Amino acid sequence: MLKLLSYPLTIIYFVFFGMTLVIFHPIQWLALHIFGYQTHKTTVDILQFFLMRCQNILGTRFSFKYNYPIPTGQPVIIVSNHQSMFDIPPIIWFMRKFHPKFISKKELGKGIPSVSYNLRHGGSVLIDRKKPVEAIKAIKKFAHYIETNKRAAVIFPEGTRSRNGVPKPFQTKGLLTLFAEIPSAIVIPITVNNSWKTIRYGKFPMGLGSHVKFEAHAPLKVSEYEPLELIKIVEQQITEAIVI
Repeated sequence: MLKLLSYPLTIIYFVFFGMTLVIFHPIQWLALHIFGYQTHKTTVDILQFFLMRCQNILGTRFSFKYNYPIPTGQPVIIVSNHQSMFDIPPIIWFMRKFHPKFISKKELGKGIPSVSYNLRHGGSVLIDRKKPVEAIKAIKKFAHYIETNKRAAVIFPEGTRSRNGVPKPFQTKGLLTLFAEIPSAIVIPITVNNSWKTIRYGKFPMGLGSHVKFEAHAPLKVSEYEPLELIKIVEQQITEAIVI
């Protein structure tokens, strides 16, 4: 019965989701070209708020728990497990004071209103996973931007999304590059729970009534750990808080 109800609600959701992306695309363009980075960043934050409200049509709720205070005024590396594309708007919204920027696959850099524009012009980096050498060079350039501007790099080290919530092993190359290139950064491990339930039936229909939970763990200074040791600690913190 719940799945049957999800069909009409998903259609309504897609209408509002699509309208939101289309409406904010020219707003982003105007904000960036007329007023500059900060106004553009504010419009992107507001976009995430409305994308989350679109999810409310499906009965989805979002909560974000901070277990520890997070220092400001220094670069941040946000490391999170990855369960669906709906992990992204809450991270941008709830962590907005840190200016989150993403390492994304190049395919997302075109064809998606608002999203592609922000990835190309908002400070994120687009990489070609089939060209690892070029990808590492792009991540190094991105890391320099994060270090210089004291913003937040967001990385999902599992590589691909978990379709059932079960965590996948972390891939280390991207993390090691960020640690090496942003030595003054603090790492914020974040655990995402229940996001996969929003796509439990696949792309259509959407899942109903999910409570997507985010939990930020203790900040860790890159400079105080050996890189591989730090990856192990971060992965353990994230995966131990996942509820299947």
